[in-house]
This record gives sequence, C-alpha cells and structure tokens, in this order.
Amino acid sequence: MNQLAGEVADIHEVVARTLLTPVFQPIVDLRARAILGYEALIRGPRDSALHCPDALFAAARRAGIELAFEHACRTASLRAFAAMRLSGRLFLNVTPTCLLDTRLMNGQTQQLLGELGIPANRIVIELTENQRITDLPGIHEALTHYRGRGFQIAIDDLGEGFANLRMWSELRPEFVKIDKHFVHGIADDRIKYHFVRAMQDLAEICNASLVAEGIERIEDFGCLRDMGIACGQGYFIARPQVDPVRQLPTPVLSALDQRRLSLSPGISASGKLPTARTLCRPIEPIPHDATNEIAMTRFEADPELDVLPVVNGHQPIGLINRHSLIDRFARPFRKELYGRKGCAMFMEQAPLVVDQHATLQELAMMLALAPKHYLYDGFIVTADGRYQGVGSSHDLMARITEMQISAARYANPLTQLPGNVPLNEHIDRMLAGNVDFVAAYIDIDSFKPFNDTFGYRRGDDVIQMLGQLICEAVDRRQDFVGHIGGDDFFVVFQSADWEMRCWQLLAEFARRMESLVGPEEIGVGGYMAENRRGEYGFQCLPTLSVGAVRVQPGQCESHREVAAAASVAKKQAKKRAREPGGTAGGSVFVERRRIGSGEPALRVFRPLN
Repeated sequence: MNQLAGEVADIHEVVARTLLTPVFQPIVDLRARAILGYEALIRGPRDSALHCPDALFAAARRAGIELAFEHACRTASLRAFAAMRLSGRLFLNVTPTCLLDTRLMNGQTQQLLGELGIPANRIVIELTENQRITDLPGIHEALTHYRGRGFQIAIDDLGEGFANLRMWSELRPEFVKIDKHFVHGIADDRIKYHFVRAMQDLAEICNASLVAEGIERIEDFGCLRDMGIACGQGYFIARPQVDPVRQLPTPVLSALDQRRLSLSPGISASGKLPTARTLCRPIEPIPHDATNEIAMTRFEADPELDVLPVVNGHQPIGLINRHSLIDRFARPFRKELYGRKGCAMFMEQAPLVVDQHATLQELAMMLALAPKHYLYDGFIVTADGRYQGVGSSHDLMARITEMQISAARYANPLTQLPGNVPLNEHIDRMLAGNVDFVAAYIDIDSFKPFNDTFGYRRGDDVIQMLGQLICEAVDRRQDFVGHIGGDDFFVVFQSADWEMRCWQLLAEFARRMESLVGPEEIGVGGYMAENRRGEYGFQCLPTLSVGAVRVQPGQCESHREVAAAASVAKKQAKKRAREPGGTAGGSVFVERRRIGSGEPALRVFRPLN
C-alpha cells in the first residue's frame, strides 16, 4: 500500500511540475525522400522508476489521472515542437477517452496552437487503440469537429485488432499506421507481404497514406520502398530523440537510392522516368527572418510570381501564397500592423516538400492525398534536403496528361497493354540502369487453326484471357507486361520467382482454355480442323510456349539484342512442344548461356503435372 501511495504521489508531482520530456521520432515520406513530420513520445524523469513511458502511463492509470496526464503530455510536446522549430507535421497520440475530454473539445488546444504559432493543419491526431472504444459515434463526431478546424487524423497499429479496421472504414483517416508485427521481417515473409499489399489496396481506395512502423532492418526498408508504401518510421531511420534529426541520415538516403526500377506508363522518349526535377523552377527564396514587407515587394516586382519559398539556411520551411498575402494586406491598417513582422506569420508552415528524384506519379499521388490548398501552392523541390526550386500543380497535371496520351497511343487496342514502343523503351531503361532482369517471350501454340475453326471472336477471347492471366501471374509493381501483337506477349521480369510464375501461367491457361470450348473438345483434348499446311486432322487445344533469357548488366546494348535472344528462346520452346514426347500442356525454355557467347545452351524443359 505504501509503495502504491508513493507511486501516486510521484505521478501527481510529475504532472504538477511538468517533469515530462518529449522525444520526437521522424516519419519519412518514402516517395518524396523527405521527413514528413515527427511523432511525439514522452519520457518521465531520468533515473527514476517513471522514466519508461509504459511505467508512466500505468502509474497515471492507477492514480486515476489519465486525462490530466495526457493533457500534460500533449502540452509539453506542442511546446517542445514549437521551441525547436521542427518542420512538417506533428503526430500526437490521443486515446479515445481523451478525445472526448472537455479540455480537448473546448478550444484549449486550439488556443495553445495559436499561442505557439502552429497552424492546425500541421497537427495529426493519432488515435491509439490501447483502450476499448465504446462510443464510436461520439468518436466520429469529435473527429469531424477537429477536421473542420484543420486537424488531420491517423489510426495506430493497423492489424493489431479488428476494432481499428472498423475505425478505418468509418472514420476515413488521412494516415493509417501498420502494426510493426507486419513490418518486421516482411522482406522474408510472403504472408506478411501479402497482408500489407491488401492494406495498401484499401489505402488507395480510401485515399489514405500508409505509415509502416517499426522498420529496423534495411531489408524491410527496401521491400516497403519497392512496394510503394507511402511513409516509414523506425529505428533504421532514427530513434526517438529530444533533439531529433532534421535531415535524412546517410544510410537512409543510400537505401532509398538502391531502388528497383519502378514501372510506369509515363516513360519518356529518352527512356528515363520523369521526376520532380523536370518541373523545378529556381525561384529565389527569402530567409525566414525577412519581413512581410520584403515578401510583398517581391510579389509586386514580379506579377508572374505565385508563391514565394521561405528557407532557413538551405532548408525550406514554408511557402507564402501571393493571393493570400495580398488579401491580408488589402484590409485596413494591416500593412502598418504586420508589414515589419516576420514573414513566417502568413506562410504555409507545412508545405509539400519533395526530393528531386520523386517520380511524377508519386508526386501526383501525394498531391491527391494532401489538403486542397496544396494544389494552388504547388510544391518545393529539394536535393538531399537542400532547397532547389518550386514546382506547380498545373505543370504537373499537364505533364501527366501528356504522358497518358502518349501511353494510350502505344497501347494494344485489344488488351490495352503496352505495345512495342513502351516495351522497347522500358527494356532500354533497364539496360541503362544496369539492372538484372529476365525477358520472357510468350506465344500461343496452335492458335491459328483454333481461330479459323471457332471464329475470330473466340480467338480474341483467348488473347484477352491470356493478357489477363499474365497480369495476374506477374508482380505488377516490378514486372512489365507488353502485348507485341497478335497472340505474342512479352514480360520483363524483376521478380525473383519468375520461373515459378511462368509455370503457373501455363497451368492456368490450360485450365481456362477448357471454359472456351465444348464438352466434346474437352473430352478428347482437341478438335478436327486444318492446320497451317492445309491438312485436315486432329488439332490439340491451344497451349503456351515461353522462351526466357536472363539479361545481366553489360550484356546487351539495346532492346533489339534482348528481343532477338528471347525470340530464339521462344522458338526453342515451340520446337520442344512439337517434338515427339514433348510436353503436352506447354513448355518453358530457359536460355542459361550468356547472351552473345559461344557457350552451349543449357535447355530446361519441365512437363506440367
């Protein structure tokens, strides 16, 4: 009892004297290669039993002062965040009970933010699930209240329980944090990988950004990056600190540079994927200690200037919108009152900041998920955290539209898959990037007699069915599928298990073919028709031949060499299928020799089971 009384006294003293130390852990936007913001965590007095956060919160719960304790933590975190002038958003942990607390609802937090000069749109209320939610309608009403005032919402530990799945569907948060259980080891665990992929699909539908928590290994970091997960947080990036990192550590930047070549319909004629750098305009910024008069003078001197970036040294910290500033100064006495005050007063303190290497598709997704005013302000472009210039949403949309028109022009009209031109550009880009890949040429065996016998409409059904099956068989985030004409398809694999995917494709194609013919053809495995030589006889149902060749850095100079090698491999696969005793359900020929060498080919044929 004495021990409990002592603990209660200690926690009351901690709250009363604010003996709390906030620490901040950065959250990285993997697409923009920049720090999105920081999560505020709390520590008790050093060298005491209440230093650990678990002990702190447990003591507050036993003492019956949870709400007062959370309020003290929130106040300490906001004051420390403002004092250190940290950039980006601040993620504040709030329990469901605290969300309904009158001290949070009566405007105290808004008043404190005004006192500290932090706009509400920089605060993300992170709803934790360490309590059972008994009043979901009340929570929904409270979050609607905060959203109306500019706050954003995040839910924590997705995957830890069913309650937060319901919260996601009903509350529609801007950020969803993936529980660290699914993040740790994801690079080596296919089950975790597919769970996170499912979460990613939901996030795209709900317009939410996923944050992968608990990233501790470089392998998991690389896997999440290549999957296209929006944000990451964990010890690999940085540990929580009183004075946190302001720029990405070198190991994180190096890991970001080790990106696999991503797939995109917007490949330019040069074979390079357009990035934010192509939209960057080098606008001279103003320093953070400049006055509003200086900013106004810049706008008056340049009628074409829509936004003015604000920097602290070389680091961008804000954007001043032309129309917003002029509107404020147009009111009576505003120029006299605010002209000599710092420009930070009227700037957007949480602008969209992207690295110059961010692709236009990633940039467009970030703008789509951001508040609407970002579309007017545009975005700041950096190189390793240093200011480079400003890009406009108008230029971004024009470029993406141009890319989409170009991609549509070169798509196959039957399957809408990329045709020869984008395929060739992609292969050249892979070669230029010195990336290992496998080129697979896929062709339908015995297609012409089937098309002649059953009609072109049924033949088109087969081609469309194959295109769909190929797309289902590959990993669309790293494998490029092309339809090069007729019944010929081409896949550029980066998947490590590409050979297994090919065999699965053959098996599924054979199964699906049975749905396109009658029971008579299924019973005998074919039909009577003329072959290419005009000879009437028994024809087997169409199967697939796949010729594959591994391409290593430095082996080829252009897509023509890759196509030629894959074509030879495909002919070997078809030859094997026609030989007596050949595989009945299709064949895969893997060219193991080095392209262009005189070494004998190592031919691999495996029958379907």
